[in-house]
Amino acid sequence: MSATLSAEISSRVTERAAPRTLVTVATYNEIDNLPDLVAAVFEVAPQAEILVIDDNSPDGTGRWCDRRAEDEPRLQCLHRQGKLGLGTATIAGMQYAIEQGYDYVLNMDADFSHHPRYIPAILDAMNRADVSIGSRYCPGGGVKDWPLARRLMSWAVNTYARLLLGLAPRDTSGAFRCYRVSLLDRLDFAAIQSRGYSFQEEILWRLKRVGARMVETPIVFADRERGQSKINRHEALAALQIIFRLGLTNWLGL
Repeated sequence: MSATLSAEISSRVTERAAPRTLVTVATYNEIDNLPDLVAAVFEVAPQAEILVIDDNSPDGTGRWCDRRAEDEPRLQCLHRQGKLGLGTATIAGMQYAIEQGYDYVLNMDADFSHHPRYIPAILDAMNRADVSIGSRYCPGGGVKDWPLARRLMSWAVNTYARLLLGLAPRDTSGAFRCYRVSLLDRLDFAAIQSRGYSFQEEILWRLKRVGARMVETPIVFADRERGQSKINRHEALAALQIIFRLGLTNWLGL
């Protein structure tokens, strides 16, 4: 067998063995960001597929996705009737990954605060874990252009969640993560209480309870440059309350 033929066969075997990866992106009015994000994801992870979960964006985000998907088989859009919460959007992506038989599902924001350049490292870490977290707070990670008040608030929320829920990762609130789909399939999604920002902490806690191995990969988080932030005070307070209730469950051994 020639060296060229041997290399070609080896390449085909490696390609077939590559984990099927689904990148999920929840959107609401992200037409300014989504086209560039889709292109950037495919540039760094051409083997991946993208599922956009759009909450009926009035700016046409979902319509753009449908048009682009006509020429791009790696892109799909799940349309929802309205703003149903980040947690439910993430669950919808996870359930889709389970139903379609993917190996990994990688979740990220649509606004480039989670830059696609970190995707290869996050995926590579899955060789030794069930959850790979793009982390702002492990060595090498960080945040860009945050005022001191926001840094302190983020530190407090992460410390609060780690203590109450017994979580080891330093970054429990970030949404840039990859999950092993076979482990997600062991969860009871109907039992998840969070619909908003506390979902990130709650899903780690529930995965910890089924034995998930978690690793952190450093990222630098940058605020969005285009579009509007979806953060509001009411949802933030609701998240703290849910984490407290889960913490009681955790510490009482229920």
